[in-house]
Amino acid sequence: MSAGSGSRAAAWLGFALAGASLLLVFLGLGVGSTGWEPGPASPIVWDIRLPRSLGAWLAGALLALGGALAQGLFRNPLADPYLLGSATGASLGVAVFLVALGLWPGVAAGWAMRWGMTGAAFAGAVGAVMLTLVLARGVQHTLRLLLAGVIVGMVLGALAALVMFRVPEVMRAMQGFMLGTTGFIGWESVQLMALGLAVTGLAAGALSRSLDALSLGESTAASLGIALGPVRVALVATLALATAVAVAQVGLIAFIGLVAPHLVRSLARPTHRGLLPLSAATGGVLLLAADVLARWALAPQELPVGALTAVLGGGYLLWLMHRRSW
Repeated sequence: MSAGSGSRAAAWLGFALAGASLLLVFLGLGVGSTGWEPGPASPIVWDIRLPRSLGAWLAGALLALGGALAQGLFRNPLADPYLLGSATGASLGVAVFLVALGLWPGVAAGWAMRWGMTGAAFAGAVGAVMLTLVLARGVQHTLRLLLAGVIVGMVLGALAALVMFRVPEVMRAMQGFMLGTTGFIGWESVQLMALGLAVTGLAAGALSRSLDALSLGESTAASLGIALGPVRVALVATLALATAVAVAQVGLIAFIGLVAPHLVRSLARPTHRGLLPLSAATGGVLLLAADVLARWALAPQELPVGALTAVLGGGYLLWLMHRRSW
């Protein structure tokens, strides 16, 4: 695909994603507890369905942006926040935070509940990624990196399970978190995720040329004047923040960060300057579509959106494995 045709494909993809986002938000406003419930505007629409739909899009965009950054940083199409351990680290941070709220119930209201979960998830995500990098001895060896990420994810997941075992009171809250849900998103969550997406999006845009250089190899990037150390730190921090903000609000949503960049690359082959925003928009569309389907498919029962994205994302990757060899 030539540069000109790739740019045109990226532009058409952007328009298609914008249209799909608007359509899905409209559908999200009409899907209620009993299925499709179109009708006049009401407090339920504006106070529950609208923030939930917008929040689902924002969470998907953050996860997909994190996945695109991870794949560019580690030059590996299988890299995403889950494989690097950051999402599991975020879950451990949230579990510890919920235990702390039980010990000091007076801080459960106000700023602690709004910002504390995001801060705890951010600390857990950063710690998990750093531990993965230490165990992998850098990012030079792909197999070592993936193995380190799997090990860190398993260990931190086990620690989160132990926290829930020792303090059973947080198990119910953690159950929804582990399965992934958009049912608790309100306007405060929307504002927090919008701020997180704005910050990480600007940082990712500033780092897009460095990612293009890294895709040519670290030695080539260094010869082009890229300061590898500071760039890696900035990329890891941006990846961790995007993951933490989304995970703290919707829990563990599977495969969005892995699948969205693959879809963009299969439809267009932009540089990272185009890949990053298109991946974010694709992730938003995917998670919002999954949220609408989770609410509508078995109404009045609601499917866990994280389980639904795992099934659909796993199916897509199986199909992709039969078409490509990595």
